[in-house]
Amino acid sequence: MAEINLQDVKRSKDVSEYLKKSDELLEAIGYTEHGRRHVELVAAISHNILSRLNFSSREQELAAIAGYLHDIGNLVNRDRHPQIGALIAFSLLSNLGMPADEIGVVMSAIGSHEEKDGIPVNPISAAIILADKADVHRTRVRNPKMVSFDIHDRVNYAVTHSFLNVDAEKAVITLDLKIDTEISPVMEYFEIFLSRMVICRRAAKMLNCTFQLVANGVRLL
Repeated sequence: MAEINLQDVKRSKDVSEYLKKSDELLEAIGYTEHGRRHVELVAAISHNILSRLNFSSREQELAAIAGYLHDIGNLVNRDRHPQIGALIAFSLLSNLGMPADEIGVVMSAIGSHEEKDGIPVNPISAAIILADKADVHRTRVRNPKMVSFDIHDRVNYAVTHSFLNVDAEKAVITLDLKIDTEISPVMEYFEIFLSRMVICRRAAKMLNCTFQLVANGVRLL
């Protein structure tokens, strides 16, 4: 079996088409951007988390692959998209020649990444949870005219800076946000994202770290 890397996955025409269609579905139902920008960022951050925590280079690469494919299940439906995505990833990675043990790790990471019914089951799943939930930013808002009507768009649009810092020496992972409170108060962030912060704490614990949230220079978690 071949050692598949992220570039192999990116070169797949099937992967590219499925990612495109999955974002089109979310756009049609009014969700924030979940396309190439989002998945490439999640892949990069997932890789970076495990790199900074000194996981093996192969684990870093598998985290990047899982991060790149984590939302592909939206191709079928937003509901249960992690589990659907895991099955789609199985087919895609099998066709590319990835060995079964690695496919299993990627599938479990994708299938466990959503806060509604997911839980970090291994370091790779923990990395993509943290990377995915860190991507809150105004660039994800498709239609700024909806900001005053939709709390999810408003909170995302209010975030002008987000950065996930991994301090390996202190074993602390910090999500640092800058929020324009004239657009959305910080409390609205917690109103819709509290469950995300809970699963981030669990993910950090899986990596033997603690999780912190800092908004406008103030530690909130």
